Amino acid sequence: MDLVSLAELGGALARLADPLVLGWVLVGVAVGAVFGAAPGLTATAGVALATPLTFGLGFEASMALLLGLYCAGYFAGSIPAILVNTPGAPGNAATALDGYAMAQSGRADLAIGLAVISSFIGGVVSAAVLMVFAPILAGFALEFTSVEYFTLALFGLTCVAAVSRGSLTKGLIAAVLGMLLGTVGIDPVGGMSRFTLGLPQLLSGVSLLPALIAFFAVTEILAQAAGPAAAVNLPVQRSVRLRELLPVYLRHKWLVLKSAAIGTGIGILPGTGPTIASWISYGEAARGARGEPPKGEAFGQGAPAGVIAPEVANNAVTGGALVPLLTLGIPGDTVTAVLLGALLIQGIDPGPFFIVAQGELFALLLLILVAANLVVLALGLGLRRYLPAILRVPPRILIPTIGVLCATGGFAIGNAAFDVALIAVLGLAGFVLTCFGFPMAPLVIGLVLGPIVEVNLRNALIANQMDPTVFVTRPISAALLLALVAVLVVAWRRFAADRSAGSP
Repeated sequence: MDLVSLAELGGALARLADPLVLGWVLVGVAVGAVFGAAPGLTATAGVALATPLTFGLGFEASMALLLGLYCAGYFAGSIPAILVNTPGAPGNAATALDGYAMAQSGRADLAIGLAVISSFIGGVVSAAVLMVFAPILAGFALEFTSVEYFTLALFGLTCVAAVSRGSLTKGLIAAVLGMLLGTVGIDPVGGMSRFTLGLPQLLSGVSLLPALIAFFAVTEILAQAAGPAAAVNLPVQRSVRLRELLPVYLRHKWLVLKSAAIGTGIGILPGTGPTIASWISYGEAARGARGEPPKGEAFGQGAPAGVIAPEVANNAVTGGALVPLLTLGIPGDTVTAVLLGALLIQGIDPGPFFIVAQGELFALLLLILVAANLVVLALGLGLRRYLPAILRVPPRILIPTIGVLCATGGFAIGNAAFDVALIAVLGLAGFVLTCFGFPMAPLVIGLVLGPIVEVNLRNALIANQMDPTVFVTRPISAALLLALVAVLVVAWRRFAADRSAGSP
């Protein structure tokens, strides 16, 4: 059965063609790009601040503004991640691993071009999936309980095996440290405070954004400051033409499809979001790499696939998260929670009958989503040649400037000086860990997924009379556990082969 008739689709297209609506899409994308790229500001904050403005706007204009903010905010965080190793949003943290390495080797233009096109592909594919499979996917999401969320998060933690270059042991230790950091604050199940050191500011836990700024940006600042040679080795950037990007995507076409599926699938699960999707996609891309990569294309050292995978998945979440919102009235992530309020302001009550009763409005939302991604594509490709100019700024100016931006972004998160101090402490700790060869990526993965693993493990056991067999008797959970074991076996063999190759 068709979700939307041709008449409804035509009516939605006519409403989108209004220059005023297209103008609001452009405004939303422009504002979203600022919120996404600025450390400490996120798409959630941008949509939340813009929502009160929609009281005086119609449905078309308000959705154009907010969905433009939504799409651009998810993409724009990749720009500082690539150029200065400072993810603008949590979902772009995985992009920094290879994107920044590409910028340091003179390929910032290529990295930004890949990020722009990958974001566009992810957003459009997820919109198409939303159009065709929304009710089916919503029903699938309802099958997830604490059991499935636990195994999904545990599967995400196996990304450690993929992104830990060098020592698998140090990668696992870093992941455990991240999980330990995630236990700070009030126990969500028992209600007891843990590891707060008597500081009331830590009762809510260690926020992800300060941790990202600390472990990526501040750690890099300290590493650059500690290495005098870095001050004279400024990268010479090479411009690339659009036609040079096509072979890259043809080489990684299956990775693009897999990443879009991962992002959309993760997006439809309430409470997950782009951070988990991008890390799982990056881990799957690294795990799937075969043979000896070309020079400069090893994961973590500037692999184009390391930018493509997380950015496709990151923006595929946008359409996926709208599935439970529009079909069940359940927000898929923090941004769609705010969008729910915006829809209610316009007198729209999303739920099981929304698509049937309001087919034209549903089609309009999809078309606005596609239009926003087209504007992001045009804007990103148009500006990508100018953005790498940031790298030509002398380090004696660039490094302090990034430091000031980190402090400003940290303060903007909660308007509290404590967040700035927390960034400084965590950044110093991260620098010390890197000096001993501990990678930052597994630590961040542990911080993101650790609380999800803990809470859902305890809830699943409590709900099933402490019976651990529930994790293997439920089909989805069992399938995820089998995939987890397979990933670990492959990773262990790879590390064993690397050790054998390195031994005399």
